[in-house]
Amino acid sequence: MKVYQSNEIKNIALIGNAGSGKTTLAEAMLFEGGVITRRGNVEDNNTVSDYNPVEHEYENSVFSTVLYTEWLGKKINFIDTPGADDFSGGVISALNVVDTGLMLINALNGVEVGTEIIGRRAAALNKPLIFVVNQLDHDKANFELCIESAKTNFGSKVSIVQYPVNVGVNFNALIDVLKMKMYQWGPDGGEPEILPIPDSEIDKANELHNELVESAAENDEDLMELFFEKGTLTEDEMRTGMKKGMIACDFFPVFCVSAKKDMGVRRLMEFIGNIVPFVTEMPAIPTVSGREAKCDPNAPTSVFVFKTSIEPHIGEVSYFKVISGRIKEGDDLININNNIKERVSQLYIIAGRNRERVSELVAGDIGATVKLKNTKNNHTLNCKDCDFVYKDIQFPEPKYRTAVKAKDEADDEKLGELLHRMHEEDPTITIEYSKELKQIILHGQGEFHMNTLKWRLSHNDHLEIEFLTPKIPYRETITKLAQADYRHKKQSGGSGQFGEVHMLIEPYTEGMPDPVMYKIDGKEMKVNLRGTEVTKLNWGGKLVFCNCIVGGAIDTRFLPAIQKGIMEKMDEGPLTGSYARDIRVVVYDGKMHAVDSNEISFRLAGRHAFSAAFKNAGPKILEPIYNIEVLVPEDRMGDVMSDLQSRRAMIMGMEAEKGFQKILAKVPLKEMNKYSTTLSSLTRGRAQFTMKFDTYEKVPNEVQVELLAAYQEETAEA
Repeated sequence: MKVYQSNEIKNIALIGNAGSGKTTLAEAMLFEGGVITRRGNVEDNNTVSDYNPVEHEYENSVFSTVLYTEWLGKKINFIDTPGADDFSGGVISALNVVDTGLMLINALNGVEVGTEIIGRRAAALNKPLIFVVNQLDHDKANFELCIESAKTNFGSKVSIVQYPVNVGVNFNALIDVLKMKMYQWGPDGGEPEILPIPDSEIDKANELHNELVESAAENDEDLMELFFEKGTLTEDEMRTGMKKGMIACDFFPVFCVSAKKDMGVRRLMEFIGNIVPFVTEMPAIPTVSGREAKCDPNAPTSVFVFKTSIEPHIGEVSYFKVISGRIKEGDDLININNNIKERVSQLYIIAGRNRERVSELVAGDIGATVKLKNTKNNHTLNCKDCDFVYKDIQFPEPKYRTAVKAKDEADDEKLGELLHRMHEEDPTITIEYSKELKQIILHGQGEFHMNTLKWRLSHNDHLEIEFLTPKIPYRETITKLAQADYRHKKQSGGSGQFGEVHMLIEPYTEGMPDPVMYKIDGKEMKVNLRGTEVTKLNWGGKLVFCNCIVGGAIDTRFLPAIQKGIMEKMDEGPLTGSYARDIRVVVYDGKMHAVDSNEISFRLAGRHAFSAAFKNAGPKILEPIYNIEVLVPEDRMGDVMSDLQSRRAMIMGMEAEKGFQKILAKVPLKEMNKYSTTLSSLTRGRAQFTMKFDTYEKVPNEVQVELLAAYQEETAEA
């Protein structure tokens, strides 16, 4: 394959809701470009894109797949992305490195929640969109619904370039109002017959053509003046205006296809070749320092790694975009993230699992290499004269959590290695080795996401695992003042152990005044503050330790031991063994022995005194509260609201958002177990949600009683 120059390269992503036909369209584009000689299909598990065994099992894209084709003397790199929101990481990484999104719309359903979510992600990254209405050959296809919902969700800049003549099982023709021609296919699709527009369609075609001319003219002042002068524009003038509108994300053309029958695909690729911006026509990429990296093949070489996969018999494959300069086989580059040199021994262009070796790739191109030793996702490789660093791809917060363990304990180490590998391939899978919960917690985007991981471990790696209900990271605190003292005394021949500690504990709040006067059992007690040590706890909150010892009752050298004993109980709270937080401890008195007192004596005395005081200080369990946003169709609002209320949700507000309703709520993490599955069931997969940690709040009394009973039962069994 020849080395394409930057002004001959275009990068696009196939995006859209699950079931919109992205993989089928990818297959047709590869076929039309001559990369393959026969089109596969999803049902037969023989597509170039979905080549992983797990994708065959579920008949859904799980990973983003890098592909390429050649058309009209240009190279088109494109990335087929998953439609299910559980695998949104592939969509986000793709959108970060391409310049244009082909948003597929299922002709049966119009714009779906997933379409809208992906559209917002594309908008946040300032990516132009082309809408492709697919499956127009289905008996329930509705083109008007698609256009109406697209304009509702994406605005008036949605502009029809094509519309179907006959929607449904007899679909075989469309009107192109840019070309002002009718395209008609035989039963096998492929190359169309280009015909004049029939008299029955000419009025509608003229009306839409005029609207398209006006939309194109709006994007350029010179074209607008020309339009006012002539009342129309030539096809080339329209192309200029449309390209400028796309670059500004102010023009969204609509095309029609039946990807399965290869109808309309060739004309779509012609539009991509003629009008979609080249990599050199898009804005420069900002670096972390605020400088801009221009797509210039003569600039210093800089490469950004956006995806990693583990391929059988090959190992780790690193997918990258050449941001500037050019990369050749044998180049030595510096990983700017860790300052380690990497040699690029082999270069490939990629079409699914098929790799074609090339000698060079230039700025704007997308390729892959193998066996980099210390380079991961989000890393930048530069030549020695370049110091560019690019912003990390930002992935969504997890929405699902589960505990995991190997069925055979002997496989624990293997499990850890495989989970780490899966995180490298899919950064939306995160692993938490929780000392607090004594569990391995997996975080992901949904139950389907985790079940896919489990299938891969079982079938690809022959490792059997089981999912467990994840424990909740509760916290413990106190609500009132309490006093306790404890004497530790032990005599076993020779020197003994002796330490006595008197303390007060109270809830700590930021900015509270120093301790001076307390009232205990109706009696006032004054303390003299001699020193304060504030410990910011790793798990949130603080422990404030106040030394109010007077008269040398306890030597200052024993105070760290007392504090250590207190921290031992903070680390394993008296109520449920959870971490304790936000407590002020005032040590005001005690006793010591000239011979028998030592650090261990005061550590134990401090530990027991704190535990006794804690239980009398109105102890409360705190639970993590999450902010959630649920995007739901209007007709499913009642079911979703009822379910949230059953989960102890506090509804914070509701607002309309582009044809959907958005519910804002605060929900305890305990109640969010498998919520993604329930929401999908309630809305038939039409709703989406996000969740993010907010704060800790006290649990209701009845919940605290349940938790205390469960902990007592657990400790009794242990």
